[in-house]
Amino acid sequence: MKKIVLAMLLVAAVTAVAQTAPAPAQPAPQQAPAPTTAAPQQSPTPSPAAPQKKEIKDPAEYNAYVGAVQQTDPAAKISGLEAFLTQYPNSVMKEDALELLMGAYQSTSNQAKAVDTAQKVLQANPCNLRASALLAYTKQAMAVAGQNSQQNFAQAGQAAEKGLQCLQTAAKPDGTSDADFQKLKAQTTAIFNGAAGLAAFQTKDYAKAEQYLRAAVEADPANLLNVYDLALSYLAPGSAEKDVDGLFFIARAVNLAQGAGKDQIAKFGKSKYNKYHGSEEGWNELVAQTATTTLPPANFAIKQYVPPTPAEQCSDLLKTKKVEQMSFAEWQLCLSEGKPEDAEKVWSVLKGKPLQMVAHVISIDSSSKTATKLQLAGSSDDIDAKRADIDLTMSAAIPAKSMPKEDADFQFEGTPVSYVAKPFLMTMNEGALLVKAAPKPAVHKKPRAR
Repeated sequence: MKKIVLAMLLVAAVTAVAQTAPAPAQPAPQQAPAPTTAAPQQSPTPSPAAPQKKEIKDPAEYNAYVGAVQQTDPAAKISGLEAFLTQYPNSVMKEDALELLMGAYQSTSNQAKAVDTAQKVLQANPCNLRASALLAYTKQAMAVAGQNSQQNFAQAGQAAEKGLQCLQTAAKPDGTSDADFQKLKAQTTAIFNGAAGLAAFQTKDYAKAEQYLRAAVEADPANLLNVYDLALSYLAPGSAEKDVDGLFFIARAVNLAQGAGKDQIAKFGKSKYNKYHGSEEGWNELVAQTATTTLPPANFAIKQYVPPTPAEQCSDLLKTKKVEQMSFAEWQLCLSEGKPEDAEKVWSVLKGKPLQMVAHVISIDSSSKTATKLQLAGSSDDIDAKRADIDLTMSAAIPAKSMPKEDADFQFEGTPVSYVAKPFLMTMNEGALLVKAAPKPAVHKKPRAR
């Protein structure tokens, strides 16, 4: 299923995701891990709120680090941190400095440098959550934007899966409160699951995509891209039991999307719903439900549509139409498939009453000099099958100049005298040619049985 193409059309929606998705946090200067000594000769009292474990013993290195961290101008901070890392490549604060540098590049929208620095952070610590999240999210955004999609989706997935593994054993960074650490884990978990799910979707590993994307959607129910691809994963070829959840999330995506993408998703979702349910009945209600309900409720189900039987169709017709207003095809439906009492109700109105109509000529018997006989088809099904459902005897022979042609429409008046239910054939007599146009036969396809 290549419906990711539709997701690529949702440029506005993807942009909105990029603006609202939690990015790897940049520590403020006062929160950055600071050395515990101002100089080798003197040790300051550690802050009771954020005790530090890392030490810089060289005063020059300490001053270079603190001077860079305390810069408020992003360009100055970048310059200071780059200089620090060049001068002290093996500093105990290397990972912290790289993480701050990554955040500074991100704040200046320098995507390439932010990604490059994130990779350096991961060289220093393969389980740095902020760097893994930035790499996974940025590579995913590049892939969705069409930039070397296959490679970037794969790299985003690799970074995301590694990040999810690291979350299992992640230690709280120095100087980070418990609340901030839990927030970081929640934010990065959502990013990792989304990126891993989209990457799995690209390789058609729908089971893995469902696992990751469901977790991502539960964490962030308003992320259109994750909701949409989760729906597609559930609707991919496989277990029909998952179609129900897929239909829920595709309806949810309709509510989250905007612009042209919304109309395309709605059209696609309705077609899937119609295929599963058997009709469009209930689709609008599902879309309304998912506007405020973000996840399928317990025991959520969509019942298979059961079409009415032909007999039920006839009963419904008689509740809304008079027999005189029904088409020949509807008469045929009631007389051949209706309940006995409904068939009798129709026939009691038609029998012996002259009817004006149009039918299709199947064959003509003009051998008799007293009356011409015609085999006609009055319903669309019988016209297509070239099968007669009317046996008409004219009141006289039809003159040669007025003789109808086979396989052509014929306007006439005739009086029903009898019928055979199956295969349906209505016998009419007292046939006459019509000058004024009669109603054409209504389209009638065979009703769907249960």
